[in-house]
Amino acid sequence: MAVSVATLGFPRIGPRRELKAALERYWAGTSSRAELLAAAAELRAKAWARQKALGADIIPSNDFSLYDQVLDTSAMVGAIPSLYGWIGGPVDLDTYFAMARGAQGEAHAACGAGCMHKATNVPAAEMTKWFDTNYHYLVPEFAPGQAFALSSTKAIDEYLEAKAQGIETRPVLIGPVTYLKLGKSHAEDLHRQALLRALLPVYAEVLGKLAAAGAAWVQIDEPCLVLDLTAEEHRLLAEAYAYFARAVPGLKLMLTTYFGGLGDNLDAALALPVAGLHIDLVRAPEQLEPVLAKAPRDRVLSLGVIDGRNVWRADLDAILDRLEPVARAGRSIVLAPSCSLLHSPIDLAQETALDAEVRSWLAFAVQKIEELAILARALNEGRGAVAEALAAAAAAARSRRTSPRIHDPAVGARLAQVTEAMARRNAGFAERRRLQAEALRLPAFPTTTIGSFPQTEAVRKARAAHGKGALTDAQYEEFLREETARTVRWQERIGLDVLVHGEFERNDMVQYFGEQLAGFVFTKHGWVQSYGSRCVRPPILFGDVSRPQPMTVAWWRYAQSLTDRPMKGMLTGPVTILNWSFVRDDIPRALACRQLALAIRDEVVDLEQAGARIVQIDEAALREGLPLRRGEWEAYLRWAVECFRLAASGVADRTQIHTHMCYSEFNDIIQAIGAMDADVISIETARSKMELLGAFAEYRYPAEIGPGVYDIHSPRVPAVEEMVELLRAARRRLAPEQLWVNPDCGLKTRKWPETEAALVNMVAAAQAARAEA
Repeated sequence: MAVSVATLGFPRIGPRRELKAALERYWAGTSSRAELLAAAAELRAKAWARQKALGADIIPSNDFSLYDQVLDTSAMVGAIPSLYGWIGGPVDLDTYFAMARGAQGEAHAACGAGCMHKATNVPAAEMTKWFDTNYHYLVPEFAPGQAFALSSTKAIDEYLEAKAQGIETRPVLIGPVTYLKLGKSHAEDLHRQALLRALLPVYAEVLGKLAAAGAAWVQIDEPCLVLDLTAEEHRLLAEAYAYFARAVPGLKLMLTTYFGGLGDNLDAALALPVAGLHIDLVRAPEQLEPVLAKAPRDRVLSLGVIDGRNVWRADLDAILDRLEPVARAGRSIVLAPSCSLLHSPIDLAQETALDAEVRSWLAFAVQKIEELAILARALNEGRGAVAEALAAAAAAARSRRTSPRIHDPAVGARLAQVTEAMARRNAGFAERRRLQAEALRLPAFPTTTIGSFPQTEAVRKARAAHGKGALTDAQYEEFLREETARTVRWQERIGLDVLVHGEFERNDMVQYFGEQLAGFVFTKHGWVQSYGSRCVRPPILFGDVSRPQPMTVAWWRYAQSLTDRPMKGMLTGPVTILNWSFVRDDIPRALACRQLALAIRDEVVDLEQAGARIVQIDEAALREGLPLRRGEWEAYLRWAVECFRLAASGVADRTQIHTHMCYSEFNDIIQAIGAMDADVISIETARSKMELLGAFAEYRYPAEIGPGVYDIHSPRVPAVEEMVELLRAARRRLAPEQLWVNPDCGLKTRKWPETEAALVNMVAAAQAARAEA
């Protein structure tokens, strides 16, 4: 039986981030709806054709999105909260983007006749991380009496679109149980079973239309199956797939799981009436044998053998050693990436300037499909048919194992000298708070920002010109000094209490540090989507980490020289650098993180010695790294917290340590947040209307907190009263003396006019809070 190759999803941003450019032109009003949709169609067509040319036999459709696949699902089933003014019918682009980004003022002029979106001043929907990745999804919101109806035919339309181009695809849907599990409701008595029963007819309608259009298979993603599930959730899965089997009996479903192993959900998954099952053998290689032993012989097994989330070239011989017995046993198998390639850069061939040795160790999305095609051919025709490709892969694996660039004896020696005392502050928080209050003399409800200010077109052009040699080092530094000085003076003028320098010299909060640390390399085109049009280029951590010299001290010293107000030192924490990089897989993550912690510790100490009284160490991704199974949380949180404390604890008690966290379910990690022993934490709470503070209140969090009152992921400018109301909500949960006032996150992606207006309102809101206190 021939082995075939499948892809579960392909990056949608385009090799040159064409989707980002198209979206931002549309949002700016400089292109039409038709032009946006045409650009999207072109990206889809090229992606389908490319995957086919690379050797993929099974190609996905409906994996493309203008913003987010979970938002697409909400549009498909008509789960649109009432505040967006949608009154039924197809979900239009204005409603879609209002949920994604918020809306202010008049609806987009390009919406055209028939636009159903009436609300023009609404916040964006809540956003959080997709499982344990750095991809953000829009959280579905369900109301009492929630009704569902087919409101977007995108899945069917894109299947037919590919078919018209001569490419048969396997449409992708997020499974109904995963979709409901990812959602939220403010109604305590909302029952998932009732929601599921209302939802299933819509899914069945979509499946029926796909079958009628000619689809033989549909991929249904249920990554919830790698989580800790209850018996009730097992029953919901059984009910859903029994319903599909009855409603669309001739359609074959590929039940797709990823990001971990099925574990104790294996029997429940195998009991579902589906034709195929995909398992992640990168994150959970141990599950192959039990799946083979228990799966019915007629179940097609899709084996995720190539890592969809990292960039390392695969050891193809080792994979074949494991797969050959499976193929010889006559099982019907498909080879696939472990998960969607959404989380991988697109094409290594673009990286012509990358260090040649390190480049030989890497594989991006294109190369991963090529690896799958090599494996399939080896299984179908024998290893001799691909001997040259296997030899090249083996040589790369051998080179990576033995390269002297990987291990630094000095780093190992320093780690051996770390003591428990190095991860503890000298005094407890109460004493530190007294000393810091004396030193800083801040007002009640002190105002600050998270760190970055808008990276304007001028900043980006200057950086590009410097990179190409069109600006000298001296000219570029003078430009950055002018931007910094203007931003510092503007912050003084509007009345912010604790200032930042704006980070104009930084391309990215992780990349900037990685470029100055030993053990990292960087790509030019290795972009991956974070959310919407926001893309990042994760650094590649390939070897032992150390800090050759100070990284931020000179810019902090310059910025502080411009003002008498406290200037925060701004650093990215070790756990976030780890979680937002492509990390090495030859040592434990905990060990790599400790190396990073020592490097950041050196920077914290140097900032304090330069005069910094406040140092912020962002750990935006601490929650993101949490394992998906609760049984593994304690071990991760132990070393993650230890690494933060190791980075932060080299300073005197009068130095105030801040940290920042992005969208998180804080109740999951609240004890670990307390154990971090930071003096101030700032968190994103504007979209949740301070709901996330409940975990801090219940825990009786002792330190100070800056709950965000301004959602920076939306261009919308919140009014003063809106922010005041958020602060009142915060005061109902926490003591006034605990509260700082700040935006949700850094302002890098925003434009100056909206930033200026929002921060002026934020300062006014803090003044109003002081008057009410």
